Amino acid sequence: MGQTTMPKPGGEIRDVRLTDALGERYLSYALSTIMARSLPDVRDGLKPVHRRLLYAMRELRLDPNSGFKKSARVVGDVIGKFHPHGDQSIYDALVRLAQDFALRYPLIDGQGNFGNIDGDNAAAMRYTEARLTAVATALLEGIDEDAVDFRPTYDGEIMEPTVLPANFPNLLANGAHGIAVGMASSIPPHNVGEICDALQHLIETPKATINKLVELMPGPDFPTGGVLVEPRESIVESYKTGRGSFRLRARWEVEKLKGGGYQVVVTEIPFQVQKSRLVEKIAELMLARKLTMLGDVRDESTDVLRLVLEPKSRNVDPMVLMESLFRQTDLETRISLNMNVLGADHTPRVMNLREVLRAFLDYRHEVLLRRSRFRLGKLALRLEVLDGYLIVYLNIDALIKIIRKEDDPKPALRKRFKLSEVQVEAILNMRLRALRRLEEQGIRKEHDALTAEKGDLKKLVKDAGKSPEKGGRVWAAITEQVQGIKKTFGPKTAAGRRRTELGEPPSDVVVPLEAVVEREPVTILCSQKGWIRALKGHAEDLADAKYKEGDRARFALRAQTTDKLLVFATNGRFYTIGADKLPGGRGFGDPVRLLVDLPNDQDIVELRVYRPGQKLVVAAADGRGFVVPEDDIVAQTKGGKQVLNLAEGVEAAVCTPVEGDMLAVVGENRKLSIFPIEELPEMTRGRGTILQRYKDGGLSDLMTFKRAEGLSWTMGGGKTRTETDLMNWLGKRGAAGRLPPRGFPKSGKFK
Repeated sequence: MGQTTMPKPGGEIRDVRLTDALGERYLSYALSTIMARSLPDVRDGLKPVHRRLLYAMRELRLDPNSGFKKSARVVGDVIGKFHPHGDQSIYDALVRLAQDFALRYPLIDGQGNFGNIDGDNAAAMRYTEARLTAVATALLEGIDEDAVDFRPTYDGEIMEPTVLPANFPNLLANGAHGIAVGMASSIPPHNVGEICDALQHLIETPKATINKLVELMPGPDFPTGGVLVEPRESIVESYKTGRGSFRLRARWEVEKLKGGGYQVVVTEIPFQVQKSRLVEKIAELMLARKLTMLGDVRDESTDVLRLVLEPKSRNVDPMVLMESLFRQTDLETRISLNMNVLGADHTPRVMNLREVLRAFLDYRHEVLLRRSRFRLGKLALRLEVLDGYLIVYLNIDALIKIIRKEDDPKPALRKRFKLSEVQVEAILNMRLRALRRLEEQGIRKEHDALTAEKGDLKKLVKDAGKSPEKGGRVWAAITEQVQGIKKTFGPKTAAGRRRTELGEPPSDVVVPLEAVVEREPVTILCSQKGWIRALKGHAEDLADAKYKEGDRARFALRAQTTDKLLVFATNGRFYTIGADKLPGGRGFGDPVRLLVDLPNDQDIVELRVYRPGQKLVVAAADGRGFVVPEDDIVAQTKGGKQVLNLAEGVEAAVCTPVEGDMLAVVGENRKLSIFPIEELPEMTRGRGTILQRYKDGGLSDLMTFKRAEGLSWTMGGGKTRTETDLMNWLGKRGAAGRLPPRGFPKSGKFK
């Protein structure tokens, strides 16, 4: 067999550190995502895919006055010529540009099923048709007049625009959303008439304040309407920094019914909220008994949105009902503002409102000058041709003679009449019918008009550097353009009227807890071995309550399903359990250890209902303790919160509420000590201070009481004894104490 030779590796092989290679490639990917995919351009407000869609449709001559073409044809052209990505992603972008509930001023006029506010998808691209709208035409206006730069497409075969001329403030009018690598953009839509007012004011007053601009442009204007209830101070601050959010609510009204009842009808929902999902969410909350004031919800929408909400009772205040819905559903949302855009220098940064408006005006200034210079070039060429025509009319006989006799009349004509190459070509390409006398008059008239236009354009270009205050022609022309945008798309048109109402910030409406979550009485039972359950209602007689064999009752609490339970364990930690999370009372319940992360070697010291504002005394078996507010011991995790720090080998022993001005402490040696509660420090965590000193044993029990009412304890048989003469046991904190009065329980417990 012959020797096999390995082929030589192709290309260049270099030794590169993996971190360097990854860093370089990830940086390239990040820049590509930021520059060529996710962030809009401040000049035309478009991302590359949207720009390519509009340009491809223009190339297909799909202007507003032409017929529609299949969306699949448009998507195919975009993929084949400009945007080599998946057809579905491009079609999704096309669909969004045609949805009047997604864009304030749609850029594509769609025919067919383009989705709806319920969240239903559009039909497949083979079924739908599209063409450009007047707004898109305005964005493309002047693209053939050297208004923008072009670059080669991905395959280098044709050219595409780097940005559109944008005779429409699309970035603010339609907004933009995008997520890049390490940055994002979120710009809500605005009313174009208000934008034009702000632009005109900025032309007249280049140093205009954000406050004044917000007066002219008071906030977003969403295609789905709604009520903007964000305070003006917050709106101004958001536009000053370029970052913030807007509080948007659904628009609703009350309809009176026969018999004195009423129903609430929602006629507009917040931007980008799917109606079907909203109805589902409301229904879910009703089933979970978290909207107890709402009786029913119905969607009666046709082409007009109509969401009917029926209260459970005619006595329910509509404001309270709606406030509970605003707090728990998407009938109220927050729309973010993050004006992170690509500037004219292709650098991403967050701009404030004035900077965005200024960037648009500066771009319109540049486009106007470029179009003017292009027009001047065309005028110069046309005037040169017209000058040649006029020479012909003065020497028409000589012209005919030269053409008839000369084999190559070009040199002869140039020499005889001193014509340029352009003029000779134009003359030789003339039709005979153009030699009529009447045509000469038309050419002279056109020559005069073009000469005057050329003079005006030269003056305009000459004034390019003049500011608006000095009467610059360029800024006067831009002002006229802005006024034209407002006239064409502004408030006097059906689509230009403001849709989002500017409402006042809502006053503080007190929503009863019952309006949010249904409260039900329950009785909490916890056994000696830590099995816990919740019986419905507040049981009076618990003698029939059953426990596992070898287990017995320990804690019994009256609570509500909305309450939180505090579990104090021998490790000095507090655990929190929601009463609504407890198992029902049919069986023996569940171990507390399944609900919280209580170690197996630890036991429960106290189980109580959390009461905001209440204070507790916690103490360890070695007689150290302190006062802690309940608000500071509520745990947010199953692992609980460490409150009482314990010495090695010492366990937590007591937890009792502060219900008086005195504290009574009894040790395992049956010594009783009483002192004012104010001598005990208030802490949120620690070992605490010495409550009582012991030679042998430790703490048995403690309780707080009011001195004026005396110290009480439970005796055998359930009787209660109260001792008011306590002088023998009063002292300072940390005393050893004396034997308690006769009749004090031998167990050393107050209860």
